[in-house]
Parts: sequence; C-alpha cells; structure tokens
Amino acid sequence: MIQLSDEFLKQRRLETLVENQTSFTMNNAAMHVFETHEQASSVLLQFEQPVLASMIQGKKIMHLRDYERFDFLPGESLVLPANERMCIDFPEAMSKNPTRCLAMAISEGKINKVLQFMNENMPKDNKEEWGLMDYNFHFVNDRGIFQIIQRLLFLFSEDHPSKDYFVDNMLRELIIRILQTNERKIYSNATLSLKKESRLTEVIRYIRNNVHKPLSIDELSKMACMSPSHFYRLFKTELGVSPVEFINNERIKLAVGLLQDPNRSIKGVYLDCGFESRSYFNRVFKNRQHIAPKEYQDKIQKAKFLD
Repeated sequence: MIQLSDEFLKQRRLETLVENQTSFTMNNAAMHVFETHEQASSVLLQFEQPVLASMIQGKKIMHLRDYERFDFLPGESLVLPANERMCIDFPEAMSKNPTRCLAMAISEGKINKVLQFMNENMPKDNKEEWGLMDYNFHFVNDRGIFQIIQRLLFLFSEDHPSKDYFVDNMLRELIIRILQTNERKIYSNATLSLKKESRLTEVIRYIRNNVHKPLSIDELSKMACMSPSHFYRLFKTELGVSPVEFINNERIKLAVGLLQDPNRSIKGVYLDCGFESRSYFNRVFKNRQHIAPKEYQDKIQKAKFLD
C-alpha cells in the first residue's frame, strides 16, 4: 500500500472534510493528495491536464463517462484525459479512517516527448507507433509503478534544489511503464482480434487459456516461431514485462478471483493457478498485491460482512 510520510502529514493543512487538497507543483507535473474525512456522494473533480489517480487508503466509487460505476481501491490506478470530469462517492470515509487518493497531473508536452523517445528507441515489432494510452484506463499497479509513485510522493514533498531534475526522470519511467501496461491491456481476450498481425497474439491467447498448466519459454518461443532469446526480447519490448512476469500476472489475476470464495483453501488456489509451491505463490502474490493471499482472502470476507 502507498504510504504518506509523517513529514507530509505534518505539513498539510486540513481545511475541509471532503476532498481536502494538498498540492505540489513542478515543471512538468503537479501532485495533489486528496483526503476525505466523512461520507459524501456525487463529488465532482476535474483537471486541465492528463492525470494519473492512485488510491492510497479507503474506498471510492467512481462514475466516469463510458464506464459503469466501479470501486476504486488501494493499489489501483486510473488514467484520465485532460478536462475529464470524475463523479465520486465516499461510502466509508470517517475522521478516524479517511479516504486518501493521489492525483498527478502530467503535462501533455512531457508525455509527447516520452512517446517520441519510445518510438525512436523502443519500436514495436508490428511497426505501429506508441501513442497516447486508452483513457479511463483502470489498472492494478505492478511493483514498478507502485515504487515510482511512492518515490514521487517523497520527491514532490522534499525540499531539494535538484528535485525538478529528479522528478523529470521518474516521470519518464512512469509514463513508459503505464504505456506498456496499457499495451498489455490491449492483448485482452476481448480485443485480441485487433492485434492479429503480431506474432505474440497466439502466444498471449495460449497463456491465458492454459495459465493453470506448466508453461515454458522454450514451448512459447516455438509457438511464436522464434528463438528463445528473440522471443524474450520482443515480448519484453512490446509488453514491458518478461514472459515469466506476464504469466505470473495472469496467474495472480486468476488467484484474486478464486480467493473471493471463503471456502477455497490457499493450496487449492495456488495449484489451480499453475503455481507449484505455496512459498513462491505467496511471494509473487505479495509483490503484486502488497498483501499475503490469506490476509487478502480474510480482508475480502470482512468487507463483504460489513456490506
């Protein structure tokens, strides 16, 4: 879970109980931390630049254009275009347990520079250019994105003469990781037909259909008609993660769904997701969800009970 430092909490001023805002502005981005200390509904929020919103604590219910309402929870992020209006409910916010969310507005000029860098240095195999991500893009933070957001929280609130330079470098990495995460989303079951020209399409489909089985790089590279080294390099360029990381991400997504059932044992879940040992499953799950599987299962059941 993203943490706010004690120093940050001491600096900020609480002026309103709903979406109290603490802001820091840099050359290419502005970071806002919003805190809500009482239940509220239909709160409107809008930014003039593209924004990355990440939940820190508590729960929001989001209402967005072209989206059904959905829960927005810690460990999740959302990418929105400039001037996109959010309508937000806070069903659980309390003074002793406030809802906290980070919103980082990033200049379109900075995003365009990163896109140019990616097209010149990280070209896709299918000759398509990197472009702006799908907006209203809702995703679970991977470990890399989580660590960058945590670092940016520190940098924005730090009093350092070179912090503009530090932040600028971190923003480039963050934008690249988000664009690659969005590329992984494009390879979803619903949109695989859009990527038929890519040699990775059938491999992605095979992984998703057989995630519960043993999967090897040799097997997958033969399916793509490539050498293992070429397959690994191409996969990581297009999707931003290695084949093993992608397989584990798919397995953890399946595990998250299975753990919603209180009657499922942890052993049954990890075996059904293709993991061979509980210790490895625990380590991968915690790296991606920032909580142990059993703790996650118990937390889900507690939330259902409270509802």
